[in-house]
Amino acid sequence: MLKVGVVLGLSAVIMACSQAPAPSEDTSPWVKTQKIQSGDGIALSLTGIVRAKVESPVAFRVSGQIAERLVNAGEHVKVGQVLFRQDPSDNAATMRAAQAENTSAAAALATAKAETARQQELFDKGFISKQFLDRTDLTEREAKARANAAQSQLLQAKNASAYNVLRAPSNGLLLDVTGEPGQVVAAGQAVAVFAQDGEREVEVFFPDRMPVPELGEIITAEGKKEAIKLSEKAGALDAMSRTQRARYKLVGASTAPALGAIMQTRFAVPSLTENTLEVPLGALDERGKGPHVWLIKEGKAQPMPVVVTLLSSETARIKAEIPANTSLIVLGTHLLKPGMAVRELAQ
Repeated sequence: MLKVGVVLGLSAVIMACSQAPAPSEDTSPWVKTQKIQSGDGIALSLTGIVRAKVESPVAFRVSGQIAERLVNAGEHVKVGQVLFRQDPSDNAATMRAAQAENTSAAAALATAKAETARQQELFDKGFISKQFLDRTDLTEREAKARANAAQSQLLQAKNASAYNVLRAPSNGLLLDVTGEPGQVVAAGQAVAVFAQDGEREVEVFFPDRMPVPELGEIITAEGKKEAIKLSEKAGALDAMSRTQRARYKLVGASTAPALGAIMQTRFAVPSLTENTLEVPLGALDERGKGPHVWLIKEGKAQPMPVVVTLLSSETARIKAEIPANTSLIVLGTHLLKPGMAVRELAQ
């Protein structure tokens, strides 16, 4: 009985296999496609950085050695607060020299005036000539000019003594502090970077050949959208990155974001040229022959060269004469060959 059961079981398996459907003869690979759309009105997403509207380097107005550093990066300071002090010994010596020169010039001027008055009396009595009197007057004028110069030098020395103390120009935040005690700095050499309190802006870098939009929006951490408006843009592309810097001011923002915060920005970019289309990044293929995309024509994959005009985080703008709503292969393009039969799996 056991042998009979085994035979019947094998017979059932054989009959089931004979009744299974035959595999499909079509071995063409499946490809994922998408209908391409016009590039008009593409939403371009870029990363922006929050900056203060007024950011400036802080520097001493005179050369000298830093004696004290009283602040650190990240500190909020108030207008007039002392940030650095220089060693005053050099300026003190300059001050003494200027004072001595001023005293000497004042004495010389007083002597010249007295001599001129005496010579004038002699001239009035007819004892000296007009030429000799003019020579005495010229000596007085030279002494007066020297006295004026000495006074100006003394005033400069007094100002330089005040310039040995570097103070905050207004209320704000120190973004960076590079000056250190013992460091010798030249006049105008930055020792800190200062961000003034007040209006905040978002700095964005746009790719080459793209016009900078006037309006856009930022997306906050809470997912809210807030409008931004162009404040200024660079007059030329950056030589290294080939990007154009632009700054946008916040329009009606409820709270000012923190300096240095990374913000997601979004812009409605107009069409750059005719025949500009928007495609997914996965549709681009480049194997040493320039960028191209793959279209499905009569069930077969066919490449088409394109010109890439703009890249965003998820899409690309290409310039090509492709009719709208054409099926475009968006995945697996690196495996395709011209004329390869494919089966379309629409997205």
